[in-house]
Amino acid sequence: MEASRPLDTLNASRGKKVILELKNNKQIIGKLKAFDVHINTVLDEAEEHSDGQMVRKLGTLFIRGDTIILISPAE
Repeated sequence: MEASRPLDTLNASRGKKVILELKNNKQIIGKLKAFDVHINTVLDEAEEHSDGQMVRKLGTLFIRGDTIILISPAE
């Protein structure tokens, strides 16, 4: 299936590891569990990273869509 809309691409990443860059310069890596049209996002096995190093494990995390700058596949 070819993704024709941004949400299609995001949906294809469900269950896979993604990197979220946030407005507060934090980087969160985790498995994309769910999202909505506002890009409010739920990650499982989430970890905060800084300079390529894991800072802390966060577990299941809800992130408000308006705090996200970008979402990228991690693998």
